[in-house]
Amino acid sequence: MARLILLNKPFQVMCQFTDDQGRATLADYVDSPNVYPAGRLDYDSEGLVLLTDHGQLQHRIASPRNKMPKTYWVQVEGEPPADALEQLAQGVHLKDGLTRPAKVSAIASPDVWPRTPPIRDRAQQPTSWLELTLTEGRNRQVRRMTAAVGHPTLRLIRVRIGEWSLEGLGPGQASSQVVHLPQSTPNRRPSPADNRRYPLGQKRHQCRNPGQKGNPQS
Repeated sequence: MARLILLNKPFQVMCQFTDDQGRATLADYVDSPNVYPAGRLDYDSEGLVLLTDHGQLQHRIASPRNKMPKTYWVQVEGEPPADALEQLAQGVHLKDGLTRPAKVSAIASPDVWPRTPPIRDRAQQPTSWLELTLTEGRNRQVRRMTAAVGHPTLRLIRVRIGEWSLEGLGPGQASSQVVHLPQSTPNRRPSPADNRRYPLGQKRHQCRNPGQKGNPQS
């Protein structure tokens, strides 16, 4: 079993437990000992952060190899046209390479809490919201992607990581749950029967279908 904490990280909170510059940190909202964030969320971004006391679960959530989807609500400058949304979905060329394909759609303004401080307001510049789901986590990736298609990010809220969502959590609020992980199967040691069937030095041949020529496919 693993303990998992879901936190709605407020704006301008460091995604760590200490800060030598005196900024707000996770310690201001989470008092459970021996839990650590599984992944990061920028200081100026809001939303879901997962914390756990179990290394295997932390790796499952945070490792890039697992490609766990993360969904964001993104307020951007202007109203991106269809070709900009298609570019975000297909992949954007950034300085560190082409982004992976993503899921993206324009959405109505979500019913979310007001941000403190609020975003800068430009009377002549409309804004709109996108829902963006990524399976990678480069540094400030969402902000760089929207800027690359001409629509800088004004507000960024992470609402889902894999099967876990922000639903029901206000800014600074947290909930806890227990996650049951599958037990790892220990490596089986060779039995005496194995040694009798395949004596030392004798190769184990792979079966092939009658009439098959050449090496069997692996």
